[in-house]
Amino acid sequence: MNSEPSYLEPLNPEQRRAVLHTGKPLLILAGAGSGKTRVITTKIAWLIGEQGFDPRSILAVTFTNKAAREMAERARAIDPRAEGTMLRTFHSFGAWFLRRNGKLHQGDGGLGSDFVIYDDNDVVSLLSTIMENAPKIEVKQYAHNISRAKDYFLSPDDPQLAVIDSREKFRDIYTRYEKRKAQIGNVDFGDLIKKPVEILHDFPEVAQRFHQRFQVIMVDEYQDANVAQFHLLKELCGPSTYVCVVGDDDQSIYRFRGAEVKNILEFPGRFSDADVIRLERNYRSTAPILQAASSVVDYNRGRLGKILKAERGNGPLPVLAHLANQEEEADFCAEKIESSVKKGEAVWSDWAVLYRTNAQSLGFETLFLRMGIPYRVVGSLKFYEREEIKDALALLSFLVNPRDEVAFRRVVNKPTRGVGPVTIDKIVEAANGHGGNLMEAGRGLELTQKARAGLDKFIKVIENGQRLLERITDTPVEKKEKKPAQKKVSARKKRGGLVSGEGLSHCVTRLIIEAGIAEYHETQDEVTGNNRLNNLQELVNAASEYPQNREGLLEFLEHIELDRSLEDSQQTVDAKPGDPQNTVTLITFHNTKGLEFRRVIMTGLEHGIFPRVDIKGEELEEERRLFYVGATRAMDELYLTTCTTRRMYGRTEGMQPSLFLREIDSSCLQVFRGAGGSHISMLSAGRSFNRFNLGIGSVAAAKNNELEERAGWRRGQRLFHDDYGYGAVMEVRDSDDGPLVRVRFDNGKETRFLSEYQGRAYEKIGED
Repeated sequence: MNSEPSYLEPLNPEQRRAVLHTGKPLLILAGAGSGKTRVITTKIAWLIGEQGFDPRSILAVTFTNKAAREMAERARAIDPRAEGTMLRTFHSFGAWFLRRNGKLHQGDGGLGSDFVIYDDNDVVSLLSTIMENAPKIEVKQYAHNISRAKDYFLSPDDPQLAVIDSREKFRDIYTRYEKRKAQIGNVDFGDLIKKPVEILHDFPEVAQRFHQRFQVIMVDEYQDANVAQFHLLKELCGPSTYVCVVGDDDQSIYRFRGAEVKNILEFPGRFSDADVIRLERNYRSTAPILQAASSVVDYNRGRLGKILKAERGNGPLPVLAHLANQEEEADFCAEKIESSVKKGEAVWSDWAVLYRTNAQSLGFETLFLRMGIPYRVVGSLKFYEREEIKDALALLSFLVNPRDEVAFRRVVNKPTRGVGPVTIDKIVEAANGHGGNLMEAGRGLELTQKARAGLDKFIKVIENGQRLLERITDTPVEKKEKKPAQKKVSARKKRGGLVSGEGLSHCVTRLIIEAGIAEYHETQDEVTGNNRLNNLQELVNAASEYPQNREGLLEFLEHIELDRSLEDSQQTVDAKPGDPQNTVTLITFHNTKGLEFRRVIMTGLEHGIFPRVDIKGEELEEERRLFYVGATRAMDELYLTTCTTRRMYGRTEGMQPSLFLREIDSSCLQVFRGAGGSHISMLSAGRSFNRFNLGIGSVAAAKNNELEERAGWRRGQRLFHDDYGYGAVMEVRDSDDGPLVRVRFDNGKETRFLSEYQGRAYEKIGED
């Protein structure tokens, strides 16, 4: 008698069919909240335990390291043998592939295994050396277009390149960029997908080896795959490969990153005789929430179609709130949140406020601070994009690859050593005669005394680091020493030092200190210097998990480039003592993907904001999918807000409700109108709905106005910066050196500046 494994018992019939499926290619069309991760991880365990597949013959790829780690942990919990399965992101797999096969790549003399991965800023830096005297905004546009070209698997000589940029100049710049990057020996993110495809296509024996190695290939979040990733999947699949992709066409929201929804829509045609299994049972949201979300996305033509069924049954109708302006919108959100917590119906972390762009968080942040509502802003800052971290990583990159022109230009004269731009250009030009080695080129040049001394000092720092990597100094720290060591860290931090731990952290610390990066960032900005030093310490801490040798450093750099953000990069403001995780979440619609909250408020649902102005066709369909993603994050309650007027770019403008609100089935909505509307009972009893009952004193308000007048900047003021683009003033506060202005840009970056000394770098926009 054959008994089935117990781990199949919790599966519903559709999930079970998906797990037990074999043979033909399979598309698992997994609706929101339908338990797709359980299906994937159970299928991996079943293939190993019941079908006899060698774990090493299974490749599973997804789009984030977090998702890959979660899949690995859950699969191992079912069957420990799943430890041998390769679970990676697309880019991590590409890097792994190129470390082993990059020398075969045609057209650039082969790629060494010691390459460093360039991020967006590194690409801009390298392009700046090719596009001399071009404005930075133009260089960034070329960098963006090159990235998009690689997403669509287009080379400089491809006739279809005109779809990305029809200018002949773009083709020329792209060609020169590729040639220069090949001379340096590094790769960008697009190369991690494009180059493996080219190698697999050009070398049948390599493709055959991988066809034999990976008998099963699974792809999670397939709706987020771009054209190049589709080509990689096709090249990796042999005649007998079992391929299974999991995704949801209704949750394809990353077109701006190159995601191509057609990959999932056309899967049944591209992989002949493929089966499609729909997971339509939703375990997250109540029926009215799913009905509201589905009634909008149903307007899309480009979808395979499915009908979600709410396993949790009925619940309250979503609420549509018509409000006067963004102040009333913030009041509405604060009132609903605070009232539910005071009544004991919810905790702070049950709530999420969603908006289309980061700049929209201003009103909520300001009011929540005043009312003492604890909150966190998700996705506003990226740890590895901070200046001090970029400088430290450039040092480490140059340490492993002295041909790295981008890293060299960034740090050879930081802090100032007398090695100016002319000298740097001279060294770079001379490097062609030294195999690209910039240190060797610099040694052989005649330089001014100051430049020679500065360059020699920099070279000595790098050589010291190289010697450290050649020595074995990775001594474990005994557990009993950890507590005193932690106290020592605290004491030394107060004196402005960095403290190394185990492994690679010793080399990283020495390099940062000897190069002067730590001292530079501690002293060059009195306002943020201490935070910058703490950030460098966090980098040192992260390095302690890697061995102190060349391979350990390469692995460390690769991990950083493949997983760019840290959980701690989320800005958290605790207005009240207690659990720091118990906070309201402020988050953009795009960043909510994969998350869930008991109560969700979707804000700014007006034409021109969501959806954006003058979009149609595929762009409008993606905006609908974004609405669908936001709505299906809600488990118990969903609120939608729209304003009659909104202050935008310095002006108050009349607004029209979003098209999506008209597309919602009116039978599944409860309508609330602010300022005396008929549903005033929805607010807590005995409290009028206006901004004058929120405890904001007139004295404090007057003081605030005086400070803003003195600074010449006001909260909400839109501005522009050459490097960071458009943004808004989040806060104006006093400091010892005068008014200090905090700015958040639309790309998520945050800066602070002293209005009296640094304000000229910021241009006000939208002024009457």
